[in-house]
Amino acid sequence: MKKKILIVDDKQSLSALVAQFLHQNFEVITKKNGIEAMLWLQDSNLPDLIITDLEMPKMDGLELIKRIKESGFFSEIPVMVLSCKNTSKDRIECLKTGATDYMVKPFNPEELLIRLENILQKSIV
Repeated sequence: MKKKILIVDDKQSLSALVAQFLHQNFEVITKKNGIEAMLWLQDSNLPDLIITDLEMPKMDGLELIKRIKESGFFSEIPVMVLSCKNTSKDRIECLKTGATDYMVKPFNPEELLIRLENILQKSIV
């Protein structure tokens, strides 16, 4: 059975690109912002990993990470940030908040796949 990955990004073109690259190895679900992602999670859905952008309307990626990590039910789900924000401050803030990993856009799809596989091997979700 394929592992399930939730992609949260308001840029549908990027979500579709990432989903297309990952669909051979994973079941991929996409949501446009943190609110949609939280509603999907609260509807008894449990992904093996979440990939989120930081800059989104309604609920940004950092707030999504905070809510996931504060939740008793979802806190063990690994979260990878995939963002254009490239400062050390941004990366540190996300990692301190509970992100498992951080990659900067534009990204190498092969590197993304390797990082995801490494995270999922270490994860017990």
